[in-house]
Amino acid sequence: MPQLRPAPPAPKPAQPSALATGRPPYQKFAVDVRPSRIDGQGAFAAEAIPQRLKIGEIRGESISVAEARIRATRHERIMIVELSDRRAIDFSQSADPMRYTNHSCQPNARLCIRAGRVEFYAVKPIAPGDEITVDYGETHHDGKLRCRCGQPGCIGFL
Repeated sequence: MPQLRPAPPAPKPAQPSALATGRPPYQKFAVDVRPSRIDGQGAFAAEAIPQRLKIGEIRGESISVAEARIRATRHERIMIVELSDRRAIDFSQSADPMRYTNHSCQPNARLCIRAGRVEFYAVKPIAPGDEITVDYGETHHDGKLRCRCGQPGCIGFL
């Protein structure tokens, strides 16, 4: 009697190419920018994003921390991340949708600085239409800016 062999596993579906999706290769999932109930514009999942996967990155102008701190005093809204005690990235001119990621005291994503890049990873599954949020952690606001996340247990300030 011939021995039956299990069928080979089905191939994993290929991620669509950057050309096919119309987004840069570092933007792994589709993200829409639209008005946010938290603040201004927000980054919203346009497709399901599984837990622990990279959502995307933001790219911008590399500047010194000294310049970043000067810019922070000149603008009401800033989009700057300090990479180290010497370098920062200003995203105010970036076209990347992740630059609109708002703060939440109960975020569904985390910001990770890796090899000079600012990357975002899902900390739990994110459904299409959900706003993508991160905990900003330490900010230049020094606790003077009211938190608007509206989550239970909100700390109330940034």
